[in-house]
Parts: sequence; structure tokens; C-alpha cells
Amino acid sequence: MTRLLVVGAHSADFVWRAGGAIAVTSAAGGAAQVLALSYGEQGESGELWKEPGMTVERVKEVRAGEAQRAAAALGATFECLDLGDYPLEVGRAGLTAIAERIRAFAPDVLITHTDRDPFNPDHAAAYFAVERARALAAGAGTASAFGGPFEPPELLLFEPHQPELCNFTPTLFLDITHVIEQKRAAMAEMQAQAHLVSYYEELAARRANHARRSSGNKAIEFAEAFQRVTPQVVAAL
Repeated sequence: MTRLLVVGAHSADFVWRAGGAIAVTSAAGGAAQVLALSYGEQGESGELWKEPGMTVERVKEVRAGEAQRAAAALGATFECLDLGDYPLEVGRAGLTAIAERIRAFAPDVLITHTDRDPFNPDHAAAYFAVERARALAAGAGTASAFGGPFEPPELLLFEPHQPELCNFTPTLFLDITHVIEQKRAAMAEMQAQAHLVSYYEELAARRANHARRSSGNKAIEFAEAFQRVTPQVVAAL
């Protein structure tokens, strides 16, 4: 069964962009974990900051609750490294923490952000941190730090909010029709960014159109798009 690790810059990123993939994995009997590098307390929590007397710690508390409930709705666990956002700075300790999580969970598939986002610098920072941590977890010379040889997971990128501006070209469409209610339930938990719910439901319907055209499968009603970083290796075409 597939083991899936989704790493987001902020605590809600996984829901919008890979919630369906997480639910599909769990529904098939696989295991899914979500790792957030920050809670998005500064730049991703506008609705919460409208409340009188709001504090950073209270925002983090609310965001943590939202993310934990959303992950549970998808059949996953949630953890946040709480590195801070805007700007997200992933130093040596952060890289080590991500690499340790990769080693400990041993995912078959690792999903994160694209390497460019002109509207959100934290997203690209997350990509480079995850890419580097994946290499550190598996590369030569890390045996003393991480415990010996390790087969690195497949690396995929989930769809950014402005794909054309973020070096994103879909190379994989995932049918999420049978888990769309789970994704809806997870998105509904993200009240701090409730304005994104309709956008990502509409996006799933548009990507389903592309998936139907690409596959001929007329039963696909909702889909998520991903871009491969690591090549697919097959024995035959």
C-alpha cells in the first residue's frame, strides 16, 4: 500500500492542493501524513486577525485545530514544525527535521510546492527545503546523521494557485471523484481561509475535464493535477 507524505509551507496548503490525493491513499488502505512547516499565522489567517484581541499564539492554536480536523477527515495525521511564515526560513535545524520525518515515515510518494511562486515566497522556500531534505535523507554521506542507506520517495508537485506563473505543467491527473466529499469536509474546516473553498472545488471540476480528455474516462467528475519531478520508471510502454 502507498505511503504518502505531503509537505506544505502553511498548515492549510495540503487541503486545497492534495486533499484528494490524501483521501485516495487512505481509502485504498495506504498511510498518509501531512507536515506543515508553519501555521501560516502571519500571512494566511486574515479572517482570524479580524477578531478582537487576537494574538499570534491564538491564531496558531486555531490553525492547528483546523488542520488536525481536516487531516483526520482525509484519513491522515498532521504535524507542524512551526518555523514561522512570511518569510518562511528553513535553516539547518529545519532541514534536519524534514529529513528525519522523511526517514521515519519512509514514504513512497512525497508531494510539495512548485519551485516558483511570484505571489507567495514561502511556497518556493518550502520546495527547495523539501528537495534538499529528501536528498539529505537518502544521499551519500548521511549515514551517521540518518542511519544508513535509504531509498528516496517519488517527488511530485501539487498545483499552485497561479499555475501558469509558477512553472507548473500537469503531468499527472488523479481521479478524486470517489473521495470528493472527504475533500469538501476537509476544506470546510479551514475557516481562516474559507474564501478558497469554492475556487478549489471549481478547479477540481476543471481538472476533471482535462483528465477525461486525456484518458477517455467519462466517469471522472473531480480530479487533482500534479507534476512529476522524478521520472517514472517502467519496464514497458
